[in-house]
Amino acid sequence: MGSESGSKLKRFIYQDIHILISSTIMKLSFIIMLKEVKRVMSQPMPPSYMAYDRTIVVFSPDGRLLQVEYARQMVKNGSTSLGTVTSNAVILGAHKPSMPLAVTKSYKKIYEIDSHISLVSSGSLADARDLVGFARVKAQVNRITYGEPISVTSLTKYICDRKHLVTQYAGVRPYGVGLLIGGIDEGGPKLFETEPSGTMIEWKAQAIGRGAEKARKVLQKGYKDGMNVEEGTKLLVKALKSGEKTIGSENIEIVVVNKGEIKKIPQEQLKKLI
Repeated sequence: MGSESGSKLKRFIYQDIHILISSTIMKLSFIIMLKEVKRVMSQPMPPSYMAYDRTIVVFSPDGRLLQVEYARQMVKNGSTSLGTVTSNAVILGAHKPSMPLAVTKSYKKIYEIDSHISLVSSGSLADARDLVGFARVKAQVNRITYGEPISVTSLTKYICDRKHLVTQYAGVRPYGVGLLIGGIDEGGPKLFETEPSGTMIEWKAQAIGRGAEKARKVLQKGYKDGMNVEEGTKLLVKALKSGEKTIGSENIEIVVVNKGEIKKIPQEQLKKLI
């Protein structure tokens, strides 16, 4: 009996020692882990972790919407587009990049919205095509509903509202395209610019795209109120040549928006102007 009770006592002692050692190891492990967590948390979070550009609906600490700024950069990287207002018309022009083996008629830089409104884009051609579709439907609905053509201002506001809408919801991105919208209504010739944020500005002459800075200098220097179509076209071609390195009649598009008519300038005439 004495030997059995002694062996049981030894087993209990071993078990107590094992439990004590295990608990001590667990406590030490927890202390080490806690110290490591405190050390990591005490370090400042790098700016790259903040990811304010991951979603459109979050402002950065300095009050910027980074996704909108990226979309503006896409417009700046696009080929140069211009517009000028003359005494009785609006002239829109663009440098249309040519690609080997591509059918140039299959993609556009200048679109007709209605018989009195046209627009030119810079940036994403896919985004431009999507907005053009909405604009055309809006113009036709206005004709059917009110029996009159839509005003240039109303159509521009509609497009800007569409652009601004996608800056207010998560899961979407801004339109990466800038537009110059020109047309004639009861108020006369008008030229508007819309940017990815949905901002709307009216201009007498304006340029967007990669060559915009150089082209604007030419427009500011040469623009005069009351110019006729010929003078406005020459100024637009001059500004376009300053904004793009390689210019030829085959990669330029120019249209003249008159009252009730949109006329594209043929290549033969463009060759003479260039």
